[in-house]
Amino acid sequence: MKLYKGLVAATVDALYNIFVKNRQADRVVEQLLKSNKKWGARDRAFIAENTYEMVRWWRLIKYAAEIEKAFEPEDFWKLAGAWLIIKPRHLGREEDGILPQWPEFEGIHAETVLERYTRALSTRKLAQSVPDWMDETAAQELGTKWDEELTALNQQAPVTIRVNTLKADLQTVINTFGPENISQVAGVPEALILKKRQNVTGTDAFRQGFFEVQDAGSQLIAPFLDIKPGMSVIDACAGAGGKTLHIAALLENQGSMLAMDIEQHKLTELVKRAERNGVKNLETLLIDDELALKNLVGTADRLLLDVPCSGLGVLRRNPDTKWKLKPQFLNSIRQVQWQILDHYSELVKKGGKMVYATCSILPSESEDQVKKFMKSRKKEWNLISEHRTSVAQDGFDGFYMALLERK
Repeated sequence: MKLYKGLVAATVDALYNIFVKNRQADRVVEQLLKSNKKWGARDRAFIAENTYEMVRWWRLIKYAAEIEKAFEPEDFWKLAGAWLIIKPRHLGREEDGILPQWPEFEGIHAETVLERYTRALSTRKLAQSVPDWMDETAAQELGTKWDEELTALNQQAPVTIRVNTLKADLQTVINTFGPENISQVAGVPEALILKKRQNVTGTDAFRQGFFEVQDAGSQLIAPFLDIKPGMSVIDACAGAGGKTLHIAALLENQGSMLAMDIEQHKLTELVKRAERNGVKNLETLLIDDELALKNLVGTADRLLLDVPCSGLGVLRRNPDTKWKLKPQFLNSIRQVQWQILDHYSELVKKGGKMVYATCSILPSESEDQVKKFMKSRKKEWNLISEHRTSVAQDGFDGFYMALLERK
């Protein structure tokens, strides 16, 4: 594909916003693509792909370009140039990797870039582009499994959707995209994977609430709660509510669905999504004091604790997490996870059930927290089952879920 300077400049601008202004990659790309209506589908694809791939391979690219820290726009142009040289080899593309004679690319020597790129491939943290502390922590907790998980986490994630059974059925959504353009996921009944990437949120079917964008691994969590229509269910860490909406569909608009969070804007967005999805039994609650929880003690048939975590299981979708996450955050978030599990478990009725879930591949955020809980609460709770999805083995994002029952 011929390189157009305007598109490379847009990619450079996106990277500057992500790494210097510390903005989220997905929001940067979304706003950038909306900023120029003259860009066609191929232009938008070029910007989005190259931005995300450069974020994904940031450490490797910096090493190849001999740039330790990037602050100025010219640094980002040099990194973009280095990426365009190594990209054909790295992604297995039939491109030449020859840079155009632009002033911004002056001083970049392809031979040096490729030599340093080849040298980097012999060191995992460089070859797989991951910070030292993250590589060491994951290797310590996962052992030899870390190699294959890390490789899988550096692949582009598929576009996966969940059929909203309150509004549509599987065949209706399949027909919307065409059977030749979509595939079903074994073991995940409402999950469909698009064979070709596209902006599905711009379709009429999405606007009508026929489906939501949700990874197949994430779609396993709500059914793990063993929900039956008519139950009282609480999603205590709802966020924007992807799993909340799935729970509502499983309830078939019978019983009650309470979504809680500490951020009002997320609950406001969830209400909008619920209306589009045809959810009739949703209530929301902003957690701003302890009183809110006291009134809910012992009221829930089912409780979902999809706790805040490192997000190391979803690096395929959020590669900038690798560079923005700090080891001290990991230590503090484990404490938050424990406090939520310890305190919010009181919301479950006797005989009720709870799922503790994370989107982390680390046992210290997942299995270890449940072991600690069971050790302190074994007289009150039974651990029924656990399940973990593997990015390498399943092709899903990396999720952990544990189902516990209150005696």
